[in-house]
Amino acid sequence: MKHLLKIFLFLVTTSVLTSCNTKETYKPVQGQWIKGTDQEKLKTIESQFRGFDKAMVEVGYRYQELYWAGQDENWDYANYQLNKINKAIKLGLIRRPKRAASAENFLNYVIPEVKKSITAKNKETFNKNFEMMRTNCTSCHMAERKPSFTVQIPTHRLSPIRKE
Repeated sequence: MKHLLKIFLFLVTTSVLTSCNTKETYKPVQGQWIKGTDQEKLKTIESQFRGFDKAMVEVGYRYQELYWAGQDENWDYANYQLNKINKAIKLGLIRRPKRAASAENFLNYVIPEVKKSITAKNKETFNKNFEMMRTNCTSCHMAERKPSFTVQIPTHRLSPIRKE
């Protein structure tokens, strides 16, 4: 039995030592459309995420969903949309930090106020705070020299999601 144990320990030790000796060579992987050096591939991937405009597309969609959730008094869905708006803006700011000053009031004041009305499940307060959100959206666009981007209250539902 001792002899078998010695052989086992020898084999384990030998395999551990030899496995540590293997040297992997780095071979760059090329994709179907993401090609080039690692730096070039990273630049290609970053360009696909684009800037703050991509975040605004998501925010615009979720803004509409938030509005209709409030009108339906679907507070869970409204809270979900508001959280996603917050996240989309923060992720957009990682890509375009120069927009941070304009977004500060929105993130630190507007979103928390809308959240309070959702938590209170109060449609009247929600509508008041949603209007505040709308005017702050337009103000932010003006501050960022996008004055033709005037945000309105949604008039048509785009999503089939409704409160049951």
